[in-house]
Amino acid sequence: MPPAGAAFVAKLKVQLKLAIARLRMVQKRDEALAKTQRRAMAQLLDVGKEDSARIRVENIIRSDITTELHEILELYCELLLARAGLLEAPTCDPGLEEAVKSIIYAAPKTEIKELHQVRTLLAEKFGKEFALQAVENSDGKVSEKVVKKLSVTPPREELVVGYLEEIAKVYGVNWPKKKANLGEPPDFMDEDESPSGGQAQKNLEVPLKAEDKEAEAQEELSKATPPVSFGPASPLHVNPPPPSTDNIHPKVTLNHQQLQSKQSPAGGGVVKKAPAKGSIADGIPDVDELAKRFAALKK
Repeated sequence: MPPAGAAFVAKLKVQLKLAIARLRMVQKRDEALAKTQRRAMAQLLDVGKEDSARIRVENIIRSDITTELHEILELYCELLLARAGLLEAPTCDPGLEEAVKSIIYAAPKTEIKELHQVRTLLAEKFGKEFALQAVENSDGKVSEKVVKKLSVTPPREELVVGYLEEIAKVYGVNWPKKKANLGEPPDFMDEDESPSGGQAQKNLEVPLKAEDKEAEAQEELSKATPPVSFGPASPLHVNPPPPSTDNIHPKVTLNHQQLQSKQSPAGGGVVKKAPAKGSIADGIPDVDELAKRFAALKK
């Protein structure tokens, strides 16, 4: 026999609050362990043990997937807690059906005992047939994200490589190994081909004069050019979303154009849209226009 409405809601609220607190605590614990594991992965990549790192990084991916699952279940618990009054009805409210069935479906596959108690109360409230539908997901009401997070398929190759690249980037490891660009080899001149002293002096005088004139022109132009920091800063400040197992390299776009990420002084990522080449920003003329004005003033 299902419990009475008011008594059921009071008992369910207590278990939901306990489940939310436990889920948050487990997420913090897993995040601390993930930092240690990522540091170990960076050390393996640094010493060249790529095969070992590829195998062990799957544990990190699985841990992150579990953490994402706990975040989803925590949101569902908060939703049921906020709308607990709707659970007094004999049948499940359509707006809460996804949350209720997702918890019934996922709770046995987690280590959260408080979530098991919530599942038991919900199954007793809405009946055996309702609980069986949730466990088998016969009506497809369980969240697709929950079903995906609980699947036991191995991670994709691109996801493994993406994780290793992100770990190497964060800890400053050169992986994949990149060859140093040494540039073109110097062109040495034989002694027989070298010009005489007087001729060499004449050859040097011409470039030096041209360089002096160019340096003077650049100096005068820099005096007439306003500083880059002049004018108001761009109002566009977008924080990119954190990487996840579904999107290891998150991107921010505006009008179908990708915004480039820049590191702020505090170390956080700030994305600003770079102005187009040759454009006029905040009323400041470009360099070519200033050069023309400067030449006109000389006349």
